[in-house]
Amino acid sequence: MYDWIRLTLLTTVLTLPALAQVQVASVFSDHMVLQRDKPIAVWGTAAAGEQLAVSIGEHRASPVAGSDGRWLVHMPAMAAGGPVELRVKGTNEVVIKDVLLGDVWICSGQSNMHWAMNRSKDTKDVSQTVDDAKLRLLQVPTRANRELQTSVDAKWTHVTPKSLPGFSAVAYGFGRHLRSTLDVPVGLLHTSWGGTRAEAWTREATLAKHEVLAPILDRWAQTYQRYPEAKARHDKAMMQWQAKAKAARADGKKPPRRPGAPMDPDHRHAPGRLYNGMIAPLVPLAFKGVIWYQGESNASRAYQYRTLFPVMIRDWRDAFGQGQLPFLFVQLAAFEDKRGHPQAWAELREAQAMTLSLPNTGMACTIDLGVKNNIHPPHKLEVGRRLALWALADTYGQDVVPSGPMFSHFTVEGSAIRLHFKHVGSGLVKKGGELVGFEIASRDGKFESATAEIDGNTVLVRGEVSEPRHVRYAWRHWPQISLFNGEGLPAVPFRTDDRKGVTADAR
Repeated sequence: MYDWIRLTLLTTVLTLPALAQVQVASVFSDHMVLQRDKPIAVWGTAAAGEQLAVSIGEHRASPVAGSDGRWLVHMPAMAAGGPVELRVKGTNEVVIKDVLLGDVWICSGQSNMHWAMNRSKDTKDVSQTVDDAKLRLLQVPTRANRELQTSVDAKWTHVTPKSLPGFSAVAYGFGRHLRSTLDVPVGLLHTSWGGTRAEAWTREATLAKHEVLAPILDRWAQTYQRYPEAKARHDKAMMQWQAKAKAARADGKKPPRRPGAPMDPDHRHAPGRLYNGMIAPLVPLAFKGVIWYQGESNASRAYQYRTLFPVMIRDWRDAFGQGQLPFLFVQLAAFEDKRGHPQAWAELREAQAMTLSLPNTGMACTIDLGVKNNIHPPHKLEVGRRLALWALADTYGQDVVPSGPMFSHFTVEGSAIRLHFKHVGSGLVKKGGELVGFEIASRDGKFESATAEIDGNTVLVRGEVSEPRHVRYAWRHWPQISLFNGEGLPAVPFRTDDRKGVTADAR
């Protein structure tokens, strides 16, 4: 059964008057989008044993609240359209108005997904003029919690110059492109938080099943154990800081830096906390798929991400119980991360690309959109468009090139290596003059700069090695790039070797 049904602890803290009133889950509100062509889960609370009348348009059902006051009903699938009303009637009646049937996408990740329309000039200008009554938005507030939550303080709205500026630019770019191509309403359910790690978005019990991920839980177990002592030290430091800050202000000076708080058991980085607070309240909502932009905060543990990211995807699919839901994600853009090894981000991108082995996944390559000294590249609408290309090609079955060239296999031809690609589209092209970003190695695994040339839908790579065996392309946090397809999409960074990486031992 779904997680929320098992929340007996939370149920006991609800007051009897609240349970006596018929309520629907907080994710349901006026102006929402319900997923078309799938059974529609509707749930909420009422008095124990109360029989309810639920209707969506012409469809009706009569669920009975359980002994804990919770009820759930699956209404028949409906075609795209609307508006309709969702009604739930018992001792009182709840009416959700202006409901559309269309495609609902969850939009999640860390800061690059969270980045709002009003934070960049180009997107700010767009947000001030757009108005689309069939593109609806729901903004889930940031919340981390030890316990599974059942509600979110959020309401649906359609896109207007008032609602859009604070909304995710990537999510809007994705939804806008779908709306320009598909003649159906689109709902964007945005639930992301800057600086967060994939383990925080995954149920803790799921992480515990995988040996590779055990160090994450062990590390946090120690953090929880040390927290009371750390908090006591922090409280003392805060008292001292307040006195010094007061004295500094009295002297017209700048106060000293405020002491940083220790990580508590509800910290946003802690395993499962963001799943509990920002995903669990959405279960078992029916939706079309997920778009995801995250990985920066896991780059130092890129090899571990090879396991962690697919585990998280399966965890979400299992939680929502809707089969192999489409899960589309952004491969990290170029960025000179001076805090880590130059290859750590390359290994994280590799871990992301390896996740394509899961069914119904897609990856938007953004290697060409990066800014050397800015972890938040500005071209968010283009990122959203590239995610939409994957959705249109794979989820909707349209004849669309979803990606730039993606390495397929290679052959050694004397002193050269020939690289073969999929997603070449209308053909391979080079940008910026010469083909750059390629390295070649012999059996010793020492990579050197290489020359490359396009030969049809392949690339020939040569270097100063007598017996070439492997090639790498764009294998740096801030690489040189030059290879694209005719559709203007960049080649995905890759390597043909499987030598141990710099993050292989990081846990």
